[in-house]
This record gives sequence, structure tokens and C-alpha cells, in this order.
Amino acid sequence: MAKTKKKLDKLTQAQIDAMPKYVEKWVAIGLSTERVDFEKVKPLVAKCYEKAGYKVPNFHFAQGPDEGYETYLALGGKPGRSEYTSGCMFGSMEASWLSYYDYYKNETDIEIDNIDHMKELVMSSGWVYLGDTDAIIHDRPTIIARDEQGRLHSETGPAVQYGDGWERFYWHGNCIPREWIMEREKLTAEIAIGQQNVELRRCACEILGWANVIKNLKSVVIDEDADPMIGTLYEVDLPDMGKEKFLMVKCGTGRTFALPVPPEMKTALAANSWTYDLPNPDDLRNLEVRT
Repeated sequence: MAKTKKKLDKLTQAQIDAMPKYVEKWVAIGLSTERVDFEKVKPLVAKCYEKAGYKVPNFHFAQGPDEGYETYLALGGKPGRSEYTSGCMFGSMEASWLSYYDYYKNETDIEIDNIDHMKELVMSSGWVYLGDTDAIIHDRPTIIARDEQGRLHSETGPAVQYGDGWERFYWHGNCIPREWIMEREKLTAEIAIGQQNVELRRCACEILGWANVIKNLKSVVIDEDADPMIGTLYEVDLPDMGKEKFLMVKCGTGRTFALPVPPEMKTALAANSWTYDLPNPDDLRNLEVRT
């Protein structure tokens, strides 16, 4: 796809200074929730087919991934979401990689061919299923909610939602079950602390509030270190599971984690050292960086 006139060893300061406008442009494209103009997108999709040597397809429109998949099945597609998505280009979600081509084409001597039609399509559409004879153009999401760091996040509803009802829930970048947000009364301390995935456990405990987690479980403080990044060692009585030990520790980003540790741990320092596979607990205090 790319041909180089000459080797590019280093960007000039002017080229570096040009980067932010491309970041701003393509982030806005990737996060757009503007409704798709179906009639505008059809000729852009047709051009993609023509460039690939295919006949112009029959066009269909879907409000989101669920409706698109139903249309795909109705057209005789092979059942299976992966079968469907493997035939899709993801429209505005392709912004990340196209931003690089856009930048290098406009700001350097690298020749980039055959991407203008792709750029136009990504700037104008959501997902597009590209079948042999049929194309399904999807609308963009109606909601994309993020936290201050740009991660998908919503404390009150879906972080991503489409017009056909497809939705996903996120807590600071982690996909979580719907009921943790929409039916919070179903999320209990037992469910939270019992999550095998560390990030999901942290999300559930943050949603509940760490004080509530400890308060609602039978727990005993075994040892508390003066350094919050080393943490506090708890013994927690988990219903139907018995006594387990957890280390509650604050990481360098300021987030608090609950980590399961072996039952033989007797101090927070020993437990935290175990997570780093350090045989000598005192070595942990000498680490310059802990995550």
C-alpha cells in the first residue's frame, strides 16, 4: 500500500508540531456519535467494491451490531457472531490506523496510495459488513461515555450504546456485567471479592465502595503496613468458600486493589512480596517502581 521515495530516518520539528491536529481530527472521528447519512455512504462503499474488483452490492442499513447481524442471517449468512464480524470493516473505529496514513501522506515524502476512499468511508460511517453481493451499513453509536482519562466509563448507564439496543457497560476501561450498574442491589460483597479476574474484582469493589465490602464480610485485619502501597492483609470469611486471605493495596495510580494471596501469608509485606515473586520481603521496600 505504501511506497517510499526515500528512507525516512527522522521527523523534522515542523512535522512533529503537526501531529496534534491529526490526533484531534481522528480522535473526534473515532468518538463520533453523529447519525450516519445512509445515502452519502452508499457510493463510498460502492467505490471500495470497485477498487477491489467487485460489482456494486445490494445495500442494507442497520442501527447497530444486533440489527446488522440479524440482517446478515436473513441474507443467508453463516451463523456465528465471529463469522459476521470477520466480514466487517469497522468504520469510525478504524480511525486509529488511518490517522497514521493520513499524517504520513500529508506531512512526509512517503507515497500512500488507494486510501482516500477508505478515509472518506471511515469519516462518514459506522461498521460496514462487506459481503460478496450485499453490504450492511451500520449507524454509529448513540452513546460513547468516557472518564477523565479517556477510558470507556459510565456510573449510571451503558458506556457504549447503539440505536438497536446493543450496549456495553464499562468501569474505567473494563467491561463489566450490566447488572453491576443497572441493578446494583444484585452486586454483593461476596460477588465482588469472589471475582477471579483482578480488574473485575477491583471494579466491583469500587462500585460497592471498599468500606462496604469489608463491612459486609466477616473479616479480620491480620497485618497493616504503614505504607499503603504495601497494604493491609485481611482474612475474609467467604460464604461457601471458607476463610481466604486478601491483600488490600493502593497502586501507583492511586487505585485500590484486593488481591488473593496464599493462606500462609502472615504480614502485608510478605503478601505483597509474594505478588512480585520476591523471596526476601525486605527487597520489596527497595523497589523503585511498583504497579
